[in-house]
Amino acid sequence: MRPAGTQDEDEDDAPRIPAGTRNYMTPEGFRRMQEELRSLLRVERPKVVEVVAWAAGNGDRSENGDYIYGKKRLREIDRRIRFLSKRLENAEVVDASRQPRRDQVFFGATVTYAREDGTERTVTIVGIDEADMDQGKVSWISPIARALLKAREGDLVTLRTPQGPEEIEVVAIAYPDAAS
Repeated sequence: MRPAGTQDEDEDDAPRIPAGTRNYMTPEGFRRMQEELRSLLRVERPKVVEVVAWAAGNGDRSENGDYIYGKKRLREIDRRIRFLSKRLENAEVVDASRQPRRDQVFFGATVTYAREDGTERTVTIVGIDEADMDQGKVSWISPIARALLKAREGDLVTLRTPQGPEEIEVVAIAYPDAAS
């Protein structure tokens, strides 16, 4: 048993959810995690179990590559299944299209901001497990999201960077349209 407050082995590579907070996710992120979990349970794991059972029937397991690799892959799949199950169980899905206060930055907003050097960037504030800088998706606990949260168009906010604080201006705020 692990001491309280230590990170679960299933989450070694994953960002931690701050204590006392919810695991906020977009509907799309929640759906993607559900699909991955379903695929692992219904497709990938049964295939690997079949290979391991076949390899185990071939005799000596100590030098049986299919068996050894299969067991290792099975452990990886089971670890991912546990991780996804926990994250989904603790998820709070936030549908940004239902946000009534669209003049202010909240979870799910797409925000364009201007930096001190005049360059503009656009980011969408998403769940911890959905962040992908290449796609402009930032976690709601990231420094940029924390600086932008609750700001309005035209507001100057302070972004804390490794080089020191930087003033950025909120240029535009957008939310997805409500699904019909």
